[in-house]
Amino acid sequence: MPELPEVETTRCGIDAVMTGHPLHQLVVRQPALRWPVPAHLPQTLAGHSVLACQRRGKYLLIRFEHGTQIVHLGMSGSLRRTPDDELPRKHDHIDWIFDHATLRLHDPRRFGAVLWHPAEAGPIEAHPLLAILGMEPFDPALTPEWLHGQLHRRSLPIKQALLGGHIVVGVGNIYASESLFRAGIHPALPANRLSRPRCARLLQAIRDTLGDALRAGGTTLRDYVGIGGEPGYFQFHAYVYERDGQPCRQCGTAIRRIVQGTRATYFCPHCQPRR
Repeated sequence: MPELPEVETTRCGIDAVMTGHPLHQLVVRQPALRWPVPAHLPQTLAGHSVLACQRRGKYLLIRFEHGTQIVHLGMSGSLRRTPDDELPRKHDHIDWIFDHATLRLHDPRRFGAVLWHPAEAGPIEAHPLLAILGMEPFDPALTPEWLHGQLHRRSLPIKQALLGGHIVVGVGNIYASESLFRAGIHPALPANRLSRPRCARLLQAIRDTLGDALRAGGTTLRDYVGIGGEPGYFQFHAYVYERDGQPCRQCGTAIRRIVQGTRATYFCPHCQPRR
């Protein structure tokens, strides 16, 4: 599914197109996404200008003066700029039509979301979907000491602690495996067994991994593309993800695949010993 690098790449793209322009029309062809698209939304947004395109975790936040649109790309979604005369394809569910551009949501599995948070409902950060999220990975307030304190309370495997999003947001399945490899931490190690120095290595590995993925435009394994239809390229630089049976790029040991909580995890048994 699109993770933080893919969502941030999309945010940068739509910000350059949407911000400062009035939305001419919102076209909803399929309202039955993960949660129903509010029926009033086309009328609520028509003619209003986009003030900013922001991100919180894996959620895109399209801000208007009277509220914020919350967009999630789900498991297989993408938001792409399309030519004005391009006919919708199957699974093209929603269009944002401006005078100068059209943005189109493509979501084959319909696990995405397009919701509305009116200004009178209070700060967007208090929305139930956002209020439970952990810290942003590049937030200066996220320190090794803070991370160690959070992990010290949890006995579940460190990979699953990262995936939960309640400690650090945006470190999904791909980047959790990659970050743990860079930090030399076994994915099944209980979170509360990480020392403060290992938390420092893990935090740096998370930031390095996400930074590399952002520079590569994200990861495209199946469906994800940027707003210009371009794929991400991080998958070609992955150390472990979907490389089971292949030699480790550092030591030559065969990469292994295990399943943790229904999600595939990849690691090197030599570079990531379980201790």
